[in-house]
Amino acid sequence: MEIFEVKTSAQTQMIDITSQVQGAVDRMGLKDGMVVVYCPHTTGGVTINEGADPAVKRDIVEALNQVIPWDLPYHHAEGNSPAHIKSSLVGASATVIVEGGRLCLGTWQKLFFCEFDGPRTRKVWVKGLS
Repeated sequence: MEIFEVKTSAQTQMIDITSQVQGAVDRMGLKDGMVVVYCPHTTGGVTINEGADPAVKRDIVEALNQVIPWDLPYHHAEGNSPAHIKSSLVGASATVIVEGGRLCLGTWQKLFFCEFDGPRTRKVWVKGLS
């Protein structure tokens, strides 16, 4: 398993981690199989979406912030309930097929770490399965 860090700079943010995951696949020597990309944090997530147009990331972040606002009367004492809800909706992991040592992503797809309670330094775990 490989672990790498992601430094976030905003409360809600999507960061392209595709190259870091591909680097982990390279270092693991995984040629054919799959890789699980996992976020071990309850206020973060991992997703696959379009990476060519930065407006897509912005639209996702803005929509999540509208659907799950920070100013509702939440009960969680730490004050970050919206981050926990967003994390549950997005999910904690993504699985990607690896063939010939390369991530099999669609033409426009990228892997994203999703920050919902930043800024912070986060960890991402990558496990190769052959």
